Amino acid sequence: MAELTPEHPPQRSAEEARVELAATSIRDAFEGYNGHFRAITQRARRRFEQRDWLGARSDAVERIELYDRCVAAAGARLSAQLEGQSQDKALWARIHARYAELVDGLLDQELYKTFFNTLTRRFFATRGVDAAIEFVALSIAPTDRITHPVARRSYAVAGELAPVFARVLADYPFAVPYADPQDCARKLAERIEQQLADWEAPAVRGLELMETVFYRERRAYLVGRVYGESRFAPIVIALMHGEHGLRADALITERAQVAVLFGYTRSYFHADLETVGEAVVFLRTLLPHKPVDELYTVLGRAKQGKTERYRHLFAHLERHPDEAFVHADGERGMVMAVFTLPSYPVVFKLIRDRFAYPKTMARAEVEEKYRLVFHHDRVGRLVDAQLFRHLRFPRRQFAPALLDELLEGCRETVQADGEDLVFSHCYIERRLRPLNLYLREMPAEQTLAAIVDYGQAIKDLARSNIFPGDLLLKNFGISRAGRAIFYDYDELCFVTECRFRALPSARHEDEEMHAGAWYHVDENDVFPEQFPQFLGLSPELRVALLEAHGEIFTVGWWLALQQNIRAGAMADVPPYPARLRV
Repeated sequence: MAELTPEHPPQRSAEEARVELAATSIRDAFEGYNGHFRAITQRARRRFEQRDWLGARSDAVERIELYDRCVAAAGARLSAQLEGQSQDKALWARIHARYAELVDGLLDQELYKTFFNTLTRRFFATRGVDAAIEFVALSIAPTDRITHPVARRSYAVAGELAPVFARVLADYPFAVPYADPQDCARKLAERIEQQLADWEAPAVRGLELMETVFYRERRAYLVGRVYGESRFAPIVIALMHGEHGLRADALITERAQVAVLFGYTRSYFHADLETVGEAVVFLRTLLPHKPVDELYTVLGRAKQGKTERYRHLFAHLERHPDEAFVHADGERGMVMAVFTLPSYPVVFKLIRDRFAYPKTMARAEVEEKYRLVFHHDRVGRLVDAQLFRHLRFPRRQFAPALLDELLEGCRETVQADGEDLVFSHCYIERRLRPLNLYLREMPAEQTLAAIVDYGQAIKDLARSNIFPGDLLLKNFGISRAGRAIFYDYDELCFVTECRFRALPSARHEDEEMHAGAWYHVDENDVFPEQFPQFLGLSPELRVALLEAHGEIFTVGWWLALQQNIRAGAMADVPPYPARLRV
């Protein structure tokens, strides 16, 4: 018998070879995806320099779709490699163990693990979590293991601020010059002194900025923090590329406004990061109340965002086993059943089996609306709804009235499995206070601000080619930052798909006295003049809305907007208030 030596290693069994091939294939598939993700992301700089806004939007959609494409391709390869054993859980348990060894110690290994989980769920449609073939991380946040800091540049301040900002701009060069860098530096210095006027003098001792530039839509952002003698704040410098070159457009040090910029109502940043986790850790120092899942998501890592939301949600459920899911506040939805956990700031939305009159769309149409929002520029006015499949919850944690409604009205989605409920299709969103309730509850100053922002939300959405379809107050919510956000997507459509019409004048008394519309109305007809009468506003709020945004109730404004959109115009909706512009 021949002696086994390094030159004559023992032969692997066919199954061992299959395990190694599958685990390596999954790792390589993720690295291929990640490389392609970064390649798309790296285009953002060129798009910005060339003012190629259409190209930037195309890149955003391509990058969003990339993950599912790569998972599908990896799944097809695995099916072939496993040679009819793709449903063998014992084999997958061995692949799982080997994959864990392959990715151990790698940067952003949580992203690798999420990719693996996505594949196993494609093969097995796992209900809940199967720890034998999936990575489970309920006890520790992955970012807790990150100890080395993200790459950044530091600037000491020992005198005038304008020269410091001049150095900052020089350290972030582009292929096109700043139109007037010295003027930009001077304005940035003035703005930061205004914003930090309540800090002890000298207010600014130093700046620290991430080396990576963040790109989104028409802007590039320098992100970091500003230090005083005994405190610090976030700092974001927004850059724009106009017809006459680059310029600084805004400086933001208010934590609430930075949170909105990195919020769940915005499209994802294109930022070429060596390691995502390091960036998340740094951003958490700026925004300590921002959930980790939202930070991963806004950096374009939506699947990891879902993983983190799942981890955090079920850790919360384990800590509060006696708290019941209940109906969410607000009017009962005709299309969606909406419920929440009072102590947890999200809502769960299930599509009903049947829609109440006058809703006529099919289930597939509703799902398509949510996909549209996922791909579209949300301009800070649409909630990022994450789709989860095969979620499992203890049946006992549902209030009786809610449980009855789900089992009766959502049978296509909800299944009882022993002592659990399994949701085959569920959207999870940040919980907002319905605008109609907010206006009843809050003092006059806040309700006035809310209704004016509601009008601005309609404008912002319209300029991005989105018509909400149903403008009733109940379909909008107010965020913690006081912003009006649209969240009911079943009637949402493109502005360019609508036919905006003036109300016809009655031709005789019978038409004038008719209880309903005496004129023909097609499905896509919209009559802006009718909007105010359905809102149920107090006289004071109605006047305030008309004074601030009266044009949205005129046909001419919408027709002109349609014409601009069809001509290729792309609206610019600044993601910060005018008072922060330089």
